[in-house]
Amino acid sequence: MVSLFSDVYPPSAFYFKVAFAATLGLTDTSFQEVSGISAEVDTETVVEGGENRYVHTLPKGVKHPFLELKRGIAPLTSPLVIWCRSVFEMDFITPVVAQPIVVQLLDESKLPIRVWSFANAFPVKWEVENFNSTKNEVAIEKIVLSYTYSNRLI
Repeated sequence: MVSLFSDVYPPSAFYFKVAFAATLGLTDTSFQEVSGISAEVDTETVVEGGENRYVHTLPKGVKHPFLELKRGIAPLTSPLVIWCRSVFEMDFITPVVAQPIVVQLLDESKLPIRVWSFANAFPVKWEVENFNSTKNEVAIEKIVLSYTYSNRLI
């Protein structure tokens, strides 16, 4: 049976794509690194009166870390830069526009192996990494995004 989606195991981690609603689903630029794809159940402990052997651990909800994207510093015409500037440089004159983001891990044929969607994402930090005159490296910017929830689609 032939599947539309490749199921290569183990998948490589270096071929991926990030798509933003602000860029109409097109790739704005290549990213060096994506991190923060994670989910964790937040819990609380409840002590039961008279029971001293253990405490109950109860689930409260799911929490997500920030999604971090690293790339070479992009030009001012980049839709992602325009979106970040609207958040960080407009003094909240206009509301922050949250948008969906999709991260795809691809195989050698450019087919998605794994796909994650992030709902209502918006930038919370925009950082330029250190410049260093003793190294020959690309100038990197890091964009940190908060989001409501994520889903693994594939």
